[in-house]
Amino acid sequence: MADTYVKERSSDGRKDLRYPPPPEPLTVPVYDNHAHLEITDGDEPLSLTEQLDRAAAVGIAGVVQASGDIESSRWAVAAAEQDARVLAAVAIHPNDAPVYAAEGRLDEAIAVIDELAAHPRTRAIGETGLDYFRTPDAAEAGSPGRSAQHESFEAHIALAKKHGIAMQIHDRDAHDDVLETLARVGAPDRTVFHCFSGDDAMARMAADAGYWLSFAGNVTFKNAQNLRDALHVAPLDRILVETDAPFLTPVPLRGRPNAPYLVPLTVRFMAAELQVDVDELCTRLAANTREVYGEF
Repeated sequence: MADTYVKERSSDGRKDLRYPPPPEPLTVPVYDNHAHLEITDGDEPLSLTEQLDRAAAVGIAGVVQASGDIESSRWAVAAAEQDARVLAAVAIHPNDAPVYAAEGRLDEAIAVIDELAAHPRTRAIGETGLDYFRTPDAAEAGSPGRSAQHESFEAHIALAKKHGIAMQIHDRDAHDDVLETLARVGAPDRTVFHCFSGDDAMARMAADAGYWLSFAGNVTFKNAQNLRDALHVAPLDRILVETDAPFLTPVPLRGRPNAPYLVPLTVRFMAAELQVDVDELCTRLAANTREVYGEF
């Protein structure tokens, strides 16, 4: 059962670990395009069913459950089998790739992802990409961390193409190399920048290349003007919304546990920023999700 595997979140010094009250429901349902529901959080952790029920009550029709290692990828597929409101994304996270490589298990791990990607409830390879922040030596030419991340990223791109499914990119402090890799090896038809972290110039480049930009709760943060600038230049048919739960809880609840049922806060912020009707934006977001991942 999907509820049996949990990966505890390490403490980050937050004082209020209570799940926030639910926001006003959305009239037009949307989807959380990227969450990690296997990671327990809060004073009273929620089960998979509780997470999905809370989300449904405020107009969140489904969740794409993202992964970062073998165990969470298996959990994602089990969750998608258990509940029709979940679709699975499976992958080895760029920060985990050097760990598997150091153990001599990267090829084995990618083979497991290949097997899980064939499941009909798996609709994306993700999250994969490059991270030069948490694995600092990955930015150094010839380093083991860089070699492992790039090898893993290119292997995941190949898997998304092989299985004809979407790909969710993790890109942290590696914008140029991510874009260069996609251009050089050829991106999958449906490529999503999960938790988009670039600026308006990168947003234009990504949209022109046919990629989707997924915005999380950090678009509401005071110091994230680059994300708001990116939101303004991204075509409406290229944007998605996500939580990256339990991380990146939107303002005014920043610091408290995040969950799919808080998506309405980010959606309403995006609508206000873009000066568009909330229902209109929701209709577009839902259609974009189905275009990328198919029907739930």
